[in-house]
Amino acid sequence: MLKIAYHPIYKHPLPERHRFPMIKYELLPQQLLHEGTCTEANFFEPEIPNDKYIVAVHDPEYFYDLLNMMISAKMSRKIGFPLSEDLVERERIIADGTIKGCEFALKYGIAMNIAGGTHHAYSDHGEAFCMLNDQAIGAKYLLSKGLAKKILIVDLDVHQGNGTAEIFQNDSSVFTFSMHGEGNYPFKKEQSNLDIPLPKGTDDKTYLSVLKENLPKLIDAVQPDFIFYLSGVDVLESDKLGTLSLTLNGCKKRDEYVLDTCLKLKIPVQCSMGGGYSEDIKIIVEAHANTFRLAQTLYF
Repeated sequence: MLKIAYHPIYKHPLPERHRFPMIKYELLPQQLLHEGTCTEANFFEPEIPNDKYIVAVHDPEYFYDLLNMMISAKMSRKIGFPLSEDLVERERIIADGTIKGCEFALKYGIAMNIAGGTHHAYSDHGEAFCMLNDQAIGAKYLLSKGLAKKILIVDLDVHQGNGTAEIFQNDSSVFTFSMHGEGNYPFKKEQSNLDIPLPKGTDDKTYLSVLKENLPKLIDAVQPDFIFYLSGVDVLESDKLGTLSLTLNGCKKRDEYVLDTCLKLKIPVQCSMGGGYSEDIKIIVEAHANTFRLAQTLYF
């Protein structure tokens, strides 16, 4: 059964006209239930995880400053959300959704998180709507439990996974792959194990061609026994914060190719949704919903 992490805390109240589309975390599960892609049985509610799984990735001083509301105003501005205890609790619960998703992926082949993909969170600071790096926490969890030996992170958000790259820069058990917009945030890129920057306006055909040329070779070279997939939908042409030009169908074909590859190779995959900032919320929800529809169709 497809298991999906969701908690009402995912939709966190923000000031009016804030550019982050927090409403999508409420609308997406509603849409999946309404259309019959999922039932209530598909969803599980994550909790606050043991701190040890978080400080295995994040600097304890940074994490406990977050918990105690002691982050500096400058650091809080980099994160981009008004800091609050509820916001930090939300981030911890999202991380637990990914941790538990790893267990479900090992059991069923795939698991999803309605939120997550917080790849701009570094070991010692947060930025760009990311405070704790959920997939990095999940990867360290698997390694610490002996549930995986070699992990591949496939980050197809339009923005480079700079925090993830920094966290694993000296860890050969995790291979970081980021395919992103070249002239996009972050303007100072970190070095992933493999970065593929794409020029502005890259279309469906070019994007899918580059992905299909590189992913199989990468999996063959890395030989991962677990994959994390960050399926950001900010690759769409309509995205306000992106520089690529994929259509809804192109984004769907991207997801289909990644998930089908994992399935055929029998490599468990955990999916976090990542970014999406199109003006029309319906486009964001539809693009994300496609990822869940494909998981159901391909795997179950």
